[in-house]
Amino acid sequence: MSVADLARKGDTAAVAAALAELAPEQRRAEVPALRALRKELRDSWSGSPDRWTALLVAGAGCHTSPTAAAEWIGSRVFEDRAGWRNPLLVEVIERQPVEWRQVVTARLAERRAPGWGWSEHFPLLEYLVRSTGSPVPATDSFTTQWVRERSRPEPRHRAFGDLPPGRDLHARLVADPFTPVLAPRVFEVPDLAGELEGPWVARDDSERWPAVLARLAADGVLGRADLLDRCLARLLRGGGRPNDHRIYLTVLRALAPTADEYAERARTLLALLSGPSTTAALAQEVLASLDAAGRLDPEVLDEASPTVLFRTEKKLVRAQLGWLDRAARTAPHRAGPVVLAAAGAFGHPDRTLQEQALKVVARHLAAAGTAVLPELRPAAEQLDPAHHRRAAELFGAEVQAEEYQELLPPPPQPRPVPAPIATPAELAEELGAVLAGDTGLVPWERVLDGLVRHAHTDRAALAEALDPVLRAHPHARDLGLIAEAAAGRMTVDRARQVADRSYRHGSFRTAWSTPFDQQTAARLEEAVLRLATRPLPHLLATPTDTTGSIDPVVLVERLAGYAALGADPGPVDLGQALLRVAPTTEPAVTALAAAVGTPAGGRLAGWLREGGLPRRPTVVRAPSGGRGRDGRRLSTTRRLIDQEAAGAGLPEDAERLLDAADRHLRRRDVWWTPPAREQWTAILPHHREETAARLMERFASAADLDVRGGADLLPALAEAGGPAGPAIHLALAYGLGARHPEDRTAAVDALLVLAARGDLDGALLGHEIAELVALGPVKPNRLTESLRAAADTGAHGTVWSVLVAALPRLLAGEPPRGVGELLAVAADCARRCAARGPIPEVTALAARGGSSRAVREAAALQEVLAG
Repeated sequence: MSVADLARKGDTAAVAAALAELAPEQRRAEVPALRALRKELRDSWSGSPDRWTALLVAGAGCHTSPTAAAEWIGSRVFEDRAGWRNPLLVEVIERQPVEWRQVVTARLAERRAPGWGWSEHFPLLEYLVRSTGSPVPATDSFTTQWVRERSRPEPRHRAFGDLPPGRDLHARLVADPFTPVLAPRVFEVPDLAGELEGPWVARDDSERWPAVLARLAADGVLGRADLLDRCLARLLRGGGRPNDHRIYLTVLRALAPTADEYAERARTLLALLSGPSTTAALAQEVLASLDAAGRLDPEVLDEASPTVLFRTEKKLVRAQLGWLDRAARTAPHRAGPVVLAAAGAFGHPDRTLQEQALKVVARHLAAAGTAVLPELRPAAEQLDPAHHRRAAELFGAEVQAEEYQELLPPPPQPRPVPAPIATPAELAEELGAVLAGDTGLVPWERVLDGLVRHAHTDRAALAEALDPVLRAHPHARDLGLIAEAAAGRMTVDRARQVADRSYRHGSFRTAWSTPFDQQTAARLEEAVLRLATRPLPHLLATPTDTTGSIDPVVLVERLAGYAALGADPGPVDLGQALLRVAPTTEPAVTALAAAVGTPAGGRLAGWLREGGLPRRPTVVRAPSGGRGRDGRRLSTTRRLIDQEAAGAGLPEDAERLLDAADRHLRRRDVWWTPPAREQWTAILPHHREETAARLMERFASAADLDVRGGADLLPALAEAGGPAGPAIHLALAYGLGARHPEDRTAAVDALLVLAARGDLDGALLGHEIAELVALGPVKPNRLTESLRAAADTGAHGTVWSVLVAALPRLLAGEPPRGVGELLAVAADCARRCAARGPIPEVTALAARGGSSRAVREAAALQEVLAG
């Protein structure tokens, strides 16, 4: 019986015995059959653990080349099969010459370590290294597996050289001959930080890797200076996961470097000031202590200050200003460099830090002398206007503030959609990109239209061009199915099955499809059926610009093309085209539509004449805790939208989309929110208020359910057409208070676009913000970050228009926690845009007295508004 047959039976012992009887050339002859068996077991998922182990041992013995044997043993198909622990594998390997085994050992040590869990491979590798006398492999993989193995609560038995049992990591590493080689490498191997936080069975931190490494340095097992340099170099190098530096900081603290050791490495500490905040804080603390002890060159402080004072972390900036202050106090001859360094914080975005810097400069200006004034005066121009008077008193010249000018982005202009795709070859390329993930509105719509067009003009050429794409994406949905139908690969019965409106049987709808998705699905269902029965010459609803809008003249031309061919448009396609056509009051356009002479042309003429989709008033109401029209319980912490159905005799899915807004509300305990699609906002490109009302669940969930991506459609809505009413402003209020920074950024972008287009109602937005803060979904700290980001673009007047409406409601009664930061933004905006006029609630809060941030900022705002 062949070795492959024995392996198929899973008889590892028989495999090992058979290998002992074969000559090298006979073993090599077995390799093709073993490779075929490996593919068979991998493809069929039918291999038992015994089969895989027998196959592993068979391949290890039949590959006479050490490189090929290592490739076989280290193959991923044997991952987690437990074959590496079988003693017969060691027995088969040991039959080879020592030089052969050394090559296998070196190659296996280079093999990528498993991504998780204890390594099942390391005991064999360790045995091979020791038994062959090979140098300890210092590869990343071997080091990672070594750390994992030594972190085990109870070391596993090894065939050679057991280490001390028990949980004492320090004792095991002291007795381990690998330690001097591999322990220093833990600072160099990527993605090893998480492993160094263990062992997880350790009773306290003194038994974990950071403390044990420090003890090994103290014992002389590891070189202390080398370990310290490697640790600092790893902190300086950065990289890895965001929190990886923490474990190396723990190692550094465990090493507890002396002042002498730190002084020798001052330049490295200086470089660490640019690193993560925790690393920079430690470096700053050490450098400041060295400076206070006279162990630091004065130039180091001069170099450190610009690095730290430009950071956003307020704690670091405050500490740096404190260091500068102490340096000038203890050594007045350093006052000149100190005040010039402190002036670097004049441009910091936080007004309180500017004030602290100005105080440091004022305290040491006399000792610095007049020689520093020429440099301080231009630096003072960066100060907040609140500090200009004090700066003028100190520096002897009035600080000239520039006349305020609101800076808003240019209003975005819709970009035209390129002409229809010209050839089947170009269409195949575009389809491949869409199926690979390019699902933007314009590519998606052009490909859908192109499939319909070319199926009508030359289906044979289209089928030939699409064949490679369809073979590369055999299970594609949506446009992939449309492409199959366009290429003539779909029977009528199959097309009907694909177009089944039940999500359990059809291919375009799912249990979590939104009404927007269902409207898109209706278009695809209609298209696939027409492609299988009566192909259309082209689609009517393909947009002519990037918002989803259709030029009415172009739509008339498309309808005329249908009339010339005697073709009837699909009802869903026509309905979507009506929802997208740009409103016009030009009688000539209406006359052209009527002149088409078909029912569809007459429908378009009437639609344009009547102004398109009827607009329904939007009302924001307070939460009631009741139930919506669909019987679902409504939230008591959300502002809700009422808007009547806005249908106009359109197909079923369009009417469902345009149903009353509260039918679109979902339960608060919804377990998953589908990702937004650019196509949603393009369904009603001239009715963003209606779209916002029907997507309000998404916008609200970004704030009160911490859903990521809930506000990402806000910029597209801001660029769309139609009035921006209560729904848009409520959605924007939710977005400005969203949990995730990227959602708040999207909301800020939308805010600026609305302002640039003249569509922002600051009073309405401020009112909704105040209501949401009172209800709880929007937190003042998140709101502050958003409004500060908007103001920092130069839109101070815009932000003030929002805050002046929000503050009275926010400050009525007990101010919410964190409102002090928001008041600071308000004071800055009011000062820059020269706002005047008292706000009673601000005045009342300022009159309370005390040292709270809210009271101090209210007093500052009151002073600004008083002029």
